[in-house]
Amino acid sequence: MFALVESGSITSYPKGNRGIKIGDYNYPPAVFTLWTEAERNAIGIYTIEIDQTNRKDEKWYINKDVTYAFGSGKVTGSYGTATARAHADSLFTAQDETDGLGTEGELKAEGLKTKLIRKIKESAEKILNKTDWYVTRKTEKATAIPSSITTHRDAVRTKQASMETAITNAADTPALETLYTYTEQEDGSFTRPLGELPTLS
Repeated sequence: MFALVESGSITSYPKGNRGIKIGDYNYPPAVFTLWTEAERNAIGIYTIEIDQTNRKDEKWYINKDVTYAFGSGKVTGSYGTATARAHADSLFTAQDETDGLGTEGELKAEGLKTKLIRKIKESAEKILNKTDWYVTRKTEKATAIPSSITTHRDAVRTKQASMETAITNAADTPALETLYTYTEQEDGSFTRPLGELPTLS
């Protein structure tokens, strides 16, 4: 991405796929591909450098639009301060009801906790579905379920419950992010505080 700087101010953002007129001169598209950065800078065209300092994972945050500025001989695009996504559900207020937007006390928008817990439930269900046939067979044929399968299914449910509790108890969005952040351990493995649902080996 490029910016045209004239008299110390950014005046446009050429796309780089066509020629450009600067003052009385017409420059070919090659100015964006074959010219060096120094050559482009000499006529006022700069490659925009994006500052990622304020940019955060969009799973957890809403990033602000990038703003552009020229200074110290370069054009920089910077993100504004990111806003944490709501970790709790929001409900319609009395004013919302007055404005005809919804009924007071009913769900207005799901927070991250609700969405994450739903995913945990869905994941646990998929894992349990793989061994549901043992339960069906026992019902239809009275064939005992192997103890290893029973143990596994109980472990899935137990871990599911503990994961949901951890999510529910998270104080805010950064705390939720921490639960899902993998870090390398001394043995070279990567784990996260939330843990994982058990799977059959």
